[in-house]
Amino acid sequence: MLKMQSTPNYLWSTDDVLGQGATACVYKARSKRAGELVAVKVFNNASYLRPLEVQMREFEVLRKLNHKNIVKLFAVEETTQGNSKQKVLVMEYCSSGSLLSVLEDPENSFGLAESEFLIVLHCVMAGMNHLRENGIVHRDIKPGNIMRLVGEDGQSVYKLTDFGAARELDDDEKFVSVYGTEEYLHPDMYERAVLRKPQQKAYGVTVDLWSIGVTFYHAATGSLPFIPFGGPRRNKEIMHKITTEKPAGAIAGVQRQENGPIEWSYELPITCQLSVGLKSQLIPILANILEVDQEKCWGFDQFFAETSDILHRIVVHVFSLQQATTHRVYIHSYNTTTIFLEAVFTQTHIVPHHQEYFFEGYPYPLEASLQAHNFSRTTEESPLTLLSTELEGPVGVRFRDPALDLPKFAPKVDVVADCSMAKTVLSTVHQTLRISRSLLKSQEFILRGLYWVIGSLKAESSRVLERREAAVSMLTCLQHTEEKACVLHDSVSGGNSNPELKDLAEVKTRLQTVMEDLTRCAHSMSEHQGKLDSVLSELAKQRKQAHEDRSIRQMECCLEKMQLIYKQFKKSRMSLRLAYNDEQIHKLDKLNLGHLAKKVLSVFQEECVQKYQAVLAAHGNRTREVWEMRKHLKKLSNSIAACNVEMMGCQDCLHNALDKLPQRILWEKPNLAQVSSTPQQSCMNRVHQDLVLRMQELRQQMKLVADDLQGNNSLIERLSGVASTPDA
Repeated sequence: MLKMQSTPNYLWSTDDVLGQGATACVYKARSKRAGELVAVKVFNNASYLRPLEVQMREFEVLRKLNHKNIVKLFAVEETTQGNSKQKVLVMEYCSSGSLLSVLEDPENSFGLAESEFLIVLHCVMAGMNHLRENGIVHRDIKPGNIMRLVGEDGQSVYKLTDFGAARELDDDEKFVSVYGTEEYLHPDMYERAVLRKPQQKAYGVTVDLWSIGVTFYHAATGSLPFIPFGGPRRNKEIMHKITTEKPAGAIAGVQRQENGPIEWSYELPITCQLSVGLKSQLIPILANILEVDQEKCWGFDQFFAETSDILHRIVVHVFSLQQATTHRVYIHSYNTTTIFLEAVFTQTHIVPHHQEYFFEGYPYPLEASLQAHNFSRTTEESPLTLLSTELEGPVGVRFRDPALDLPKFAPKVDVVADCSMAKTVLSTVHQTLRISRSLLKSQEFILRGLYWVIGSLKAESSRVLERREAAVSMLTCLQHTEEKACVLHDSVSGGNSNPELKDLAEVKTRLQTVMEDLTRCAHSMSEHQGKLDSVLSELAKQRKQAHEDRSIRQMECCLEKMQLIYKQFKKSRMSLRLAYNDEQIHKLDKLNLGHLAKKVLSVFQEECVQKYQAVLAAHGNRTREVWEMRKHLKKLSNSIAACNVEMMGCQDCLHNALDKLPQRILWEKPNLAQVSSTPQQSCMNRVHQDLVLRMQELRQQMKLVADDLQGNNSLIERLSGVASTPDA
């Protein structure tokens, strides 16, 4: 066969194979005129055995379509070599392979990162929507038929391709011919195409939805949803049994032992990289399109509506401090705080009225009517920090021990098996690194969040201390006033007992009690601030240690060496037999791969996990301590408020005593009211005038005291809400 082939306008080498199917091969080619890269699909002789109508479908379908998420058709040409002219489709070249090649990368063996998965979701939905708008059913949706390229902004773009099985079909029409790839086939089509069982069923457009469901599950988890013992290709009867007997709501079924039971799953696995917030949105979609009964399966309209709903939501990143858990809350931009708090509750079980937030080191109050698009912009590195007003126990990062996925190293040299084993080892190491980064990030969020909360408590403690000092000033003023009032009443009564003096004695006792309470508050506040300073110092030290952690870098260095070995193993796999020296090098590389994998897992367990568990255990104790401090600070604030209320009562008593002073003067000195010209009467008049002046002076002083106390009382009222939330 000729190495180089061409059409009038394009040229390619048969070594540059991009993909191969039963009826055609796809090559990387270049334009003869400008040199730009394209993909050419060259049909083989078997393709011409199909009916002419079937041969023409792919050309007609591609000519009809024009969408950024569907591979573009540039031209239809014929080869120029030989007598037999072969049809060639000239199409857009996607330089980054397919979604399948992305999933086969060891880094994605446990599924795509959430950001990449959302891009896949968007692109596939948009491409399929264009197909349905043009009345076309694809009939071979799978990761290998979803091409990828990287845009100028560095973001992936996925495009549907391979329309060899596609045809025009309206929503209410059916077809009977069978196409597709068996792992992604609708069970009804699988029964006829794979098991070769005769049936008279007709199929509708929803068969594409089943294939999309399997594809999305594969993209999210790195695995197929339905796996019989031995694999789908080896145990076809059980494969069909799993898909047809799947309970409603189940999204996966695995048989782990020969002739064993099927383990049904209604959730995505813990190894999946998707957040709980996205999983909760995605699982109902998967459950309703992975439905064997075409009558119960969602239609495309509902599928488009539900996926579009996910893609139109914004993400608010939240870190639950006491629980030490990270969350992504998917809500619409027009949703209010009330809906946001409910969404947080579904993930954390912290009721809305117990939720308080910090952002970038400061309390972040959320008004009930505030819409989500007006929230501060959060990121993975800068989430809202959630603090519950109730005591919550730490939960921490949930993960599956990656050591469980590490394969055994067989001593025998087998280039195919060794390459597969090396890929699994690399997958495990990538997963280990992801978990390690999550643990380190959680550790940083724990220490940072507590540092913020305690810093806020310290600031509130200072404000409470200021209120205590203000209360002491008021107390001093009242005590002076009480002393003067006693002297005045005593001078008027001439040493005789009267009710006002008894009232003033009671006021003195009450003020003494207030003084004792405020003194206790001072001692308690001093002790409280000492504890806060101590915890802040510990947190600062631990944060510094976390920043200096080198365990991640150690694992990354091991991974880089392992990737070089895997690259060499992939080259060796192409050879049927290794030369003696190459085989010895292969053995050494295999041993080294095992040592590096064990080193990574050792660093993970002894450095990352143990340190994280120590921080988490200390975090549980600290959060209880912080919770007690908050309660104590609230109690102190309430105690000072009670002292102020008591002083207001004392002030009223002093006012009452002073109001009765003129009557007491007239009662005790009735002759002072009579005008007399005798020297004794003149003396009494001077005494009376002196008493009146002293009384006016005292009343003026009492007015100032009353104004001060009223101002202090207003301050207490304004801060009464703060007393219940010391960090606000």
